[in-house]
Amino acid sequence: MTLINRIRSLPRPVRWLFYFMAGIVVLAALYGVGRAVDVYLGSFYTGDRAPYLQMPAPDAMTLRWQTRTAERDVVRYGMRPDYLPQQVDEHAAAEEHEVRLTGLRPGTRYYYQIGTDDTRRYGDPSYWFVTPPPSGAPIAVRFAVLGDPGYPNPDQTRVRDAMLAWLAQHPRPGRPPLDLLLTTGDNAYRSGSNEQFQAGFFSPYRMILRNVPVWPIYGNHDARRRAFFNIFSLPAHAESGGIPSGTEHYYAFDYGPVHFVVLDTVASDLGRDAPMLRWLKQDLAANRQPWLIAVFHHPPYTHGSHNSDNRRDSGGRMFALRENVLPLLEQAGADLVLSGHSHMYERSTLLACHYGTSDSLTASMRRGPELERDRQFIYQKPARGAHNGTLYAVIGSSSKVDQGPLDHPAMAVSEAEMGALVFSVQGQKLHGVFIKVDGSVGDEFALLKVPGETVFSCD
Repeated sequence: MTLINRIRSLPRPVRWLFYFMAGIVVLAALYGVGRAVDVYLGSFYTGDRAPYLQMPAPDAMTLRWQTRTAERDVVRYGMRPDYLPQQVDEHAAAEEHEVRLTGLRPGTRYYYQIGTDDTRRYGDPSYWFVTPPPSGAPIAVRFAVLGDPGYPNPDQTRVRDAMLAWLAQHPRPGRPPLDLLLTTGDNAYRSGSNEQFQAGFFSPYRMILRNVPVWPIYGNHDARRRAFFNIFSLPAHAESGGIPSGTEHYYAFDYGPVHFVVLDTVASDLGRDAPMLRWLKQDLAANRQPWLIAVFHHPPYTHGSHNSDNRRDSGGRMFALRENVLPLLEQAGADLVLSGHSHMYERSTLLACHYGTSDSLTASMRRGPELERDRQFIYQKPARGAHNGTLYAVIGSSSKVDQGPLDHPAMAVSEAEMGALVFSVQGQKLHGVFIKVDGSVGDEFALLKVPGETVFSCD
């Protein structure tokens, strides 16, 4: 008896159940194939992409750009806009271009041009970058943070322009407006396709990206396609400082006196003995910079559009961060932790040892005095020590803002406001400003390090 005849011989209820289940299997297979094709096609973008800077080092910088057709380009560069004596030729024609400039001088402005032997594609005097100072150099550092910035709309543009206006009003003589640009993830809505990266990230921020190296964080919306790690060049081998991680998912880099740790809270295991946390322990133990800042996508504390008290929210990753990652960072004396995901602005008091839900927060978990002077919050902590206080900021509202209760007790400021953060680190002071979409200052705070060492215990 053939298979078809066997099926026809079944009782009608069983036969219809078989047809139903078979239909589900076929639909699932078709969906899987369609999803795979969609993910694959979403990883590509055909068109021009203006230059952006990656993996800055005191002696190196990576330039990325894209052309509509395969071209064999040339990068010319030098320390004067009218004299570019150095040159790197690409070995083969390509649409996606990546050139690493090496042998550069630390803390030096370089101008660059990109094109073919006959045509200049990019390269008027507005195309320049400044190399970082030597690692550990006691230089002032200024960086901006865009939170979940990849949703193109007029308010995204207003946030960008408000940030640029604030920078213009607070110039640094002899220095560029910014040294670095960071994001907190979700750089391309809704699904992280290459075309969405162009529309939501590269096009609106192109005037910044030509001059300022960008450190993009991997967000859950970025992870829905395979474009992120093709688009960005990230330091798996400690090209910008820190301990080699062997992966672009997580890494560290230095800029002057600041050590930055970038973690992947989307795709990497957050277990206590997972590879990322083993690497993190090694990197933190080797760090000798006076300032330590960590950046990742999921917030350990939030009552915004996400709820860090809900273990079902975001697959429990906010719980895992509190339980497994924060103790390592605070043991190492972390000063600032930046995250996004929750489309709000929230900023904590100086915290330590708060690894449970919000109802477990006690007075002993707050560190240092909180002073308010001229509408600016001021915190103090010993220059050295473990668990002596960390500031946590959730900035997920640079391109959209959602709703939430905004009542987490760890937070000193909670606002359903769009904006961007700008930080300055100089000497023993870290200064932060949240610039709202209308250009006003929504939050201003400072962290001061005082001489001495205090080692607290969370037991």
